Amino acid sequence: MVFFYWRGWLLYYGDAEAHLNIARRIIDSQTPGYDQVGTVWLPLPHWLVLPFVRVDSWWRSGIAGAIPSAACLVTAGTFLFAAARRLWNSTAAAVAAAALFALNPNLLYIHAVPMSEPAFFAAFMALFYFTTRFRQTQRYRFAAAAGLAACAGTLARYHMWFLIPFVALYIAITAKNRVAAAVLFIVLAALGPLFWLAHNWWLTGDPLDFYRGPYATFAIQGNADYPGKGEWVRAAIQFRTAAVLCAGPALRWIAAAGILAALWKRAFWPLAFLVLPGIFSIWSVHSSATPIFVPTLWPNSYYNSRYGLALLPLAVVAAAALVSAAPRRIQALAAGAVVVAASVPWLLDTRPGNWVVFEEARVNSEARRAWTRQAAEYLASRYVPGSGIITSFGDLTGIFRESGIPLRETFTGDNGLAWDAAVTRPELFLWQEWAVAMRGDPVDRAVQRAGYTLENSIMIKGAPQIAIYRRTGGKGVTS
Repeated sequence: MVFFYWRGWLLYYGDAEAHLNIARRIIDSQTPGYDQVGTVWLPLPHWLVLPFVRVDSWWRSGIAGAIPSAACLVTAGTFLFAAARRLWNSTAAAVAAAALFALNPNLLYIHAVPMSEPAFFAAFMALFYFTTRFRQTQRYRFAAAAGLAACAGTLARYHMWFLIPFVALYIAITAKNRVAAAVLFIVLAALGPLFWLAHNWWLTGDPLDFYRGPYATFAIQGNADYPGKGEWVRAAIQFRTAAVLCAGPALRWIAAAGILAALWKRAFWPLAFLVLPGIFSIWSVHSSATPIFVPTLWPNSYYNSRYGLALLPLAVVAAAALVSAAPRRIQALAAGAVVVAASVPWLLDTRPGNWVVFEEARVNSEARRAWTRQAAEYLASRYVPGSGIITSFGDLTGIFRESGIPLRETFTGDNGLAWDAAVTRPELFLWQEWAVAMRGDPVDRAVQRAGYTLENSIMIKGAPQIAIYRRTGGKGVTS
């Protein structure tokens, strides 16, 4: 985390910027409160950031989002170690699994930024541990703990929704009292999805607004074609390539050998469980308007390449199985050899450009970071607190974070009906002195009708034009 913080890389992902600012607007907005969490992105990552984002300097630097993500890495690694140790009955194998997990540069970067993956991995590894413990002990408390871990995961990423029926079936098959244990797990795990459906219904009147609303993936992606859409084989190839790039060139072969060792040990459930997030990712590419672009396949670009991390737990647990297959007296040596072999490619070329997750964030954010910096510098020296800024919540919010302007100074669509009135009838309801817009968006159209003067226009290649307006004659009168 410190490495990425000092280099200023914490908010390269646009989603990381958004997650951080969603948490901030819960306590810093013209209409602060619970509703500001929104309806599309699951809430747990924002809740975890909330205690830290209250500190202005931590919000501005992004460190507020890095702290909980780093804590999730420790949590995920701890549960992974504990699960692998019990699964393979080998401390050396468990150390190898945890080391391979924690030393992967792609995983390290995603766990240093405010994204949803860290919270998911923490819950996913906890679920892995508790299902392993339940199988070995048949104790209800582990079925309950598995349900709570799954519940937490369902509030981080939709992958966990997909896992619930498979885990419930596994518990039902392996439990001595099949019905009671499975019901206990399902009741607790389902609390997350039920809460989110109720949350969406409360805010929008549609419990499935996160899936079919105006900000859902389908609405954003539209009918655009991409590799793997409606094609299972192509979707699998896109995901597999991303997974290989995330794992690294050596770990893929170590994991392949480890899967054979795990099958020889008849460890069918761990392999099936750990492959499920990958299956969900392939399904999402095929059917859910969720493309994955990788630099080694057409169109040779970066988009959702980080989704390949979904199979990293499978790779490291399989590598641990390979260690456990060695004679016990040399398992420590085998663990060291596996970790070194998997790390060599990263050590031979330490350039961050070789880390697909980081490179995806860097390449896709170059233009956004450029116009954010220019707009922030312009406003920081001119904005007078209390003047008010009408804008849109989203990428533009990074301008105010970077310039140190509190979000309560901004007036956005998340402030409800008053914003709708301002952009619909700006001549009556728009009074803010400043406006920051992307050319052609609702704010841009509204301020032109209200007679604002264009003060600055920022044009960066490959990015929308950013327009900064000021009200002619200064601040208006609040109606």
